Amino acid sequence: MSDRLLERLAAPEVLIADGATGTMLQQAGLPIGMPPERWVLERPEEIVKLHRAYVEAGAEIILTCTFGGTRPRLSRDGLDDRADEINRRAVELARKAAGDRAFVAGDIGPTGEMIAPLGTLSFEDVVEIFQSQAAALAEAGVDLFQIETMSALEEMRAAIEAVRRVAPDTPIFATFSFDSGGRTMMGVRPEEAAELLKSLGVTAMGANCGREVEETAAAARAMRAVAPDVPIIVKPNAGLPRMEEGRPVYDMTPQDLAAYARRWADEGVKVIGGCCGTTPEHIRAIRQVLRER
Repeated sequence: MSDRLLERLAAPEVLIADGATGTMLQQAGLPIGMPPERWVLERPEEIVKLHRAYVEAGAEIILTCTFGGTRPRLSRDGLDDRADEINRRAVELARKAAGDRAFVAGDIGPTGEMIAPLGTLSFEDVVEIFQSQAAALAEAGVDLFQIETMSALEEMRAAIEAVRRVAPDTPIFATFSFDSGGRTMMGVRPEEAAELLKSLGVTAMGANCGREVEETAAAARAMRAVAPDVPIIVKPNAGLPRMEEGRPVYDMTPQDLAAYARRWADEGVKVIGGCCGTTPEHIRAIRQVLRER
């Protein structure tokens, strides 16, 4: 499957990724504050339904419901002792929905912990945290890893090191989240992020989440300038949210996001999808405009 993914990346067409997980599960009834990973165990049919909706919309890569699947993140909801089970089960659910129509990416997000000297964990501590998650995802048979929404260089380095220890031949997609001012929450510039990821030999790199759509795309452009030979990923939010009854509401329409996607494709972006606030309808609109190019 890795060979097929690399062949697909080398093809001229854009590779379409999926959109938001939390947004859609909240629409299905996931309570605010409850981690989506809990539904991997308690409402697996909703996870499969979500994945299938993205595949039907045209997504060629779907992310496992494991963004918060490290033990420190799961411990906040008392699920750390079931971390391996959650990660393996999430892959099974994604594979059930994907069949042979989409690649399954093992999703790895930030631990929520700081590495010394800003925090109490050593670099090796964080590698081991990620390694535990990556091992479960690899054993369950992911086609690639998506390390996403990172803001610190050393945490990204730790996640990549962890994946390489357990699955050295599995492709790695890696993305940082950039806020206003063109830097991550930890002050990392896109150029610095690209230099790190280029040196570590990731399969594809780029930007996801962030704030404004154009800010995320601009960060990805800056990364491409540093690493022009590495496929670039753009997975923005559906604009800035506003709060209604305690829930975030995103106003960017599928058609508006698709118009951006057409421009990014013309600029050479290789992988396009969505993050917070995006839905299968956004992915369907992106697929339609890209197939019409």
